[in-house]
Amino acid sequence: MKNIDWRSAGAVLLLAAATAIGAPAQTYSALVNFAFANGGNPSAALVQGADGNFYGTTVYGGACPLYEDGCGSVFKMTPSGTLTTLHFFTGPDGAAPYATLFLGADGNFYGTTAIGGADCTATCGTIFMITPAGDLTTLYTFCSLAGCADGSVPYGGLIQTADGSLYGTTHYGGASDLGTIFRFVPGGALTTVYSFPGAPGPFSPYSGLVRGADGNLYGTTESGGSADSGTVFSLIPGNNKVEIVYSFCSQPACADGEYPQAGLIQATDGNLYGTATEGGSDACTFGCGTIFKITPGGAFTTLHSFTGNDGFFPLGGLLEGADGNLYGTTYSGGSGSCPTGTIFEITLAGTLTTLDNLTCPWDPNGIEAPLIQDTNGTFYGTSYGGGHDLGGTVFSLSNGLGPFVKAVPHGGAPGTAVTILGTALAGATGVSFNGTAAEFTVVSDTEISTTVPAGATTGSIRVAVPGATLSNVGLFQVLP
Repeated sequence: MKNIDWRSAGAVLLLAAATAIGAPAQTYSALVNFAFANGGNPSAALVQGADGNFYGTTVYGGACPLYEDGCGSVFKMTPSGTLTTLHFFTGPDGAAPYATLFLGADGNFYGTTAIGGADCTATCGTIFMITPAGDLTTLYTFCSLAGCADGSVPYGGLIQTADGSLYGTTHYGGASDLGTIFRFVPGGALTTVYSFPGAPGPFSPYSGLVRGADGNLYGTTESGGSADSGTVFSLIPGNNKVEIVYSFCSQPACADGEYPQAGLIQATDGNLYGTATEGGSDACTFGCGTIFKITPGGAFTTLHSFTGNDGFFPLGGLLEGADGNLYGTTYSGGSGSCPTGTIFEITLAGTLTTLDNLTCPWDPNGIEAPLIQDTNGTFYGTSYGGGHDLGGTVFSLSNGLGPFVKAVPHGGAPGTAVTILGTALAGATGVSFNGTAAEFTVVSDTEISTTVPAGATTGSIRVAVPGATLSNVGLFQVLP
C-alpha cells in the first residue's frame, strides 16, 4: 500500500517566522465527518457533476475481506453537505481508490483503485466507470499480464484526450516494476505506453497526468532524475517517449524542492505549476516543501519555500481559482499550539497568503488532495484524517469569489460536444468560444450543452446570463 506513515510523523520543525501575509475574510465550514460506516479517509479531490452535486471517493469504508476498515467507497454530496454513498468496493471490483474521479464527456465518472480486482493474486488495481446513479462497471484489472507488465497500483487519476482515450499512470509494474503510463480506450483494450526504467530516468509516479496546451502530457515522479529526488516529465502522445523536463534537487541544498507527489496544473499564463513535498527552506529537518513554476520548455522557478509556520509538506497540489490565483493545502504545519496543516492562496508572482490554519483535534488534518472550486465560487476540499470520528472530512471555504463556468471536456475540435457546468444557467442568452458564437441548449440550471463552433480559436468560453457574463477558468483548447 501507499507508504504515508512517515508523513504524519512529520519532520521536526525548527519553527521560523511565518512568511504568509494576513488572510482576507473567509468562511470555513465542516460539511461531512466520515466514520467508516459512510466511508473513511478520503485521499482524492471532489469533482463537480452536471447535476451540481459533488462526487468523490474514500480509501476505506464499508465491509470487505481485505481491510478491517473496508475497501473504500464512491459518494455523492450536495453543496450543503448531504452525503449519499453510491458504492462500497468489495475487493473483486477493486479497493482503496486514492485518485480523484474524472467526469467523462459521456456524463459518467471514471476512476482507479490502487489494489483489488477480479482474480487478483497481487496488488493489481482497477479502472472503473460509475454512473451518477451509482452503477459501477470494472473496466480493467491491472496485473493481468505476466509479471504485471501492464502495470499495478494506480494511485493517480485519469485524463481524457481529444480522441476519447483515457491516460493514466501506475506506481508499480511494467518492465522494471517501477511504474507505467497507460492508454485505455473505453470498450477496447489497455496499452502500456511507457514503462519507467529507473534512475537516472523518472520512475514511481504517484499522480496522474495533465494535458498541456501544446498537446503533450506532463507529470511528476517522486523518484528518479539526476539526483534521484524526482522529476517533471513530458510525453508526446503517439511517440511513446518520455523526456525529463526538470530534475529536482538540482540546486544547492535542494532549494528547488524534492520528492513531488502531486500532479501538475497548467495555468492561464501557459506555465505549469506544482508542489514538492520536501526541500526548500531548511526550517524543517528535510525541508518544508516548495511551490514551483516551470515552463513546458523546462525553465524552473521556485515561487515559495514553506517554513513550517505557514505549513509544510504540500502534498495535495494546486488549483487555479476563478481569480487567476493558485490555491492549495499543506499536509501539516501552520501556526497555533496543535497545527495540522494550512489552506493557502498564492499569486502567480509568488505572494502567499494563509487562508486558514487547521488545528486538532476536530479540524481536518492530513490533507492529501487539491481543492476544487464550485462554479458558485466556493472552494471544497477533503482531508484524510480529522473530524469528530477521525475518519476524515469534507469542508468548504468561501473566499468571496463570484460564479464562473466549467467546460467538459477542456478542449476539442470544431464540432466536439461540450457540456458547460455552472449555477443559475437557466436564463442563459448566449454562449461563445473566444468570441465565436455557438448554438446551445439549456439542459438545467446547472448544465448547458453546446458544440465547438466552426472558426473557434483557443481562449475563454463565455456564457451570457441575466445581469452578468460568466467565463471559464483557464483556456479552452480548440484542437485541429
